[in-house]
Amino acid sequence: MQGEGHGETAEKILLAASRLFAERGYSNVSVRDICRETGTSAPVIYYYFGSKKGLFDAVARKQISMNDLISKLSRAAAAPKPREALASFVKVYLSSFPEHAFDPGLYLRDSGTLDKRSAQMVSEDLEKVRDIASSVVERGIKASDIRTADPEFAVDCLLGMLNRVIFQHIHFSKVSDREAYRKFVTDFFFRAMK
Repeated sequence: MQGEGHGETAEKILLAASRLFAERGYSNVSVRDICRETGTSAPVIYYYFGSKKGLFDAVARKQISMNDLISKLSRAAAAPKPREALASFVKVYLSSFPEHAFDPGLYLRDSGTLDKRSAQMVSEDLEKVRDIASSVVERGIKASDIRTADPEFAVDCLLGMLNRVIFQHIHFSKVSDREAYRKFVTDFFFRAMK
């Protein structure tokens, strides 16, 4: 570790811990395992993160931060015409979704569910994404580009179609032509909602 900066050491620990938690789950990874992977000692990990739980929280914050995606979606949804905004939203969603954001192995605990803090973070970020999609649909309704309908149901349908592609790609490594799917979803949504 000589010559390594403090930030580099912490980053090295975060990367190794992230991989180990994702592969084995939180409960099945020890601080000793992380030390072995990084060539560090337990006191170094405790110095940077305070505890195994502190390290896990740092990994979770890094993994599930969707601020970049949310910013890109907001910019995409700002297109002047509702159809352009929707097409841009769909394109950004399919091409920029953080692939490791919901690695289920990372969050496995004894109960096999997200811990409360991580679940709250995920929920808040997904609600922001939903709000952006809702704003596009509502603009489309006001402009009469989309028929009057319950915007919440319309957004559920739109996100459901998008999440299917993302889910299959992330969890089953299914490769799909995202550009073709983007065009299909946009056209399908506007035809269905006209």
